[in-house]
Amino acid sequence: MTHEVVNQVPPLAGHDVSDDAVLLDGLAREGAGWAEPGVRELGRLAGTWRAQELGRLANEHPPVLRTHDRYGNRIDEVEFHPAWHELMTVAVTHGLHGSPWTDPREGAHVARAAKFYAWRVDAGHGCPISMTYAAVPALRRSPELAALYEPLLARREYDFGLRAPLTKDALLAGMSMTEKQGGSDVRANSTQAAPQPDGTYRLTGHKWFTSAPMCDVFLTLAQAPDGLTCFLVPRVLPDGALNPLRLMRLKDKLGNRSNASAEVEYENAVAWRVGDEGRGVRTIIEMVNMTRLDCVIGAASGMRHGVTAAVHHAAHRGAFGRYLIDQPLMRNVLADLAIESEAATITMLRLAGATDRSVRGDESETAFKRLGLAASKYWICKRWPAHAAEALECLGGNGYVEESGMPRLFRESPLNSIWEGSGNVAALDVLRAMAKEPQAVEALFAEIEAASGGDARLDAAVREVKDALAGTATIEVRARRIVERLALTLQGSLLVRHGHPAVADAFCATRLAGDQGGAFGTLPAGVDFGAVIERAIPKPSGGAGGRA
Repeated sequence: MTHEVVNQVPPLAGHDVSDDAVLLDGLAREGAGWAEPGVRELGRLAGTWRAQELGRLANEHPPVLRTHDRYGNRIDEVEFHPAWHELMTVAVTHGLHGSPWTDPREGAHVARAAKFYAWRVDAGHGCPISMTYAAVPALRRSPELAALYEPLLARREYDFGLRAPLTKDALLAGMSMTEKQGGSDVRANSTQAAPQPDGTYRLTGHKWFTSAPMCDVFLTLAQAPDGLTCFLVPRVLPDGALNPLRLMRLKDKLGNRSNASAEVEYENAVAWRVGDEGRGVRTIIEMVNMTRLDCVIGAASGMRHGVTAAVHHAAHRGAFGRYLIDQPLMRNVLADLAIESEAATITMLRLAGATDRSVRGDESETAFKRLGLAASKYWICKRWPAHAAEALECLGGNGYVEESGMPRLFRESPLNSIWEGSGNVAALDVLRAMAKEPQAVEALFAEIEAASGGDARLDAAVREVKDALAGTATIEVRARRIVERLALTLQGSLLVRHGHPAVADAFCATRLAGDQGGAFGTLPAGVDFGAVIERAIPKPSGGAGGRA
């Protein structure tokens, strides 16, 4: 009798991950309703047991660095488990790495964002996917290089291996900026770039954190004669010889273990200049702005994953004579997690829409995106670790066990806040932008104030944040609080205008007014918990969700 299993939750498989009202409503609202069938297809695939198993295997069998072959020749290769390659194949064939750059339809970047959000089985392989997507705008600073490499970066084929880039069927791109002495202060980079008679450069130096070193080409920063400059560095030269990018070791990271991150030495490596000498930061920022969007998408997706797992568990686990989902305090926690998730998702989609319209030349959307994306990246990525911890706790001791998948989710959660500039860097970037780009401030407040009159608590919060901006004497000390309030008022405005009424009301009551900053599960008694939780219950997909 002791071996009879009772009151354990069935596996969460066979559901459509994209069956998410906020996601699908936003997809249509931001001009990409045409993409729903493709998003649904990927969402159903993400909900299968097979896809989830691939994510588990890729993380439990992390990459291995092979610096030399058995004869002693330097090869600088990274070896991956087959599950990684299968995940990459799915992501690439569904266009998550580059489809918007070849799709002329309105909303192409929104469609890609929705797919990136839905395909949440493993965060690690999303890194090279994200960087490949983000490399294209920077590469366009040198049209001759873009003409050669952009078609291969957007092609929906996964072609892994060390070969000359222009001989491959498709390419992946990485970025390599961080150095030992600099971190986020890339202007302190010491890698040197020596110009050559043939127009190339030779790079000598180190990179402290190169994510996805198995990519085919990298955008990197080095000091040229006229200052910090962006370069394109291939792993293999046109003649088939290895470019001397020496992979010194792989980082032993908290999370993101399926993906390799390496320390790299450039030993007179061949590189091509991207953009003008001395304009490296301005060039690479084109890539950073795109990865910044993916940080927001990833955090929003992670929150949705967490609340879905928590609600599923609570719906099937009994305690003290009732299912957990029927316990009043647990309902408060679940509803609060769902509200945070919906706020992140609706904001992510609005920013993806702004990105799409910005790429198409809309100056007002470009101005809005400049501040809206920076503030949201700071806040949403900051909220994810607390959200992941609370979602894990909803599963109790079962959530603390690796087999639940929740520890892996928790370990991933701090990454997006660190990637592309940690909290202080992000907050100070917002202040700099506000000081230098008044049109961006106007565009952000125009977006926020589009909900004026819709909720008195939101209106009061907008007045408060404007007052906070009026005093500049201590503004750097207050930067985090200011950026937090900018992000929250933007989320509140979007929810008031486009969200579910119960979600918008609870958000304004707890994030913009009242007792701010408490733990999840402190919603007031008047919140319609049932209406909010219902939206987070995973729905069967009708597909193959059982064990393959």
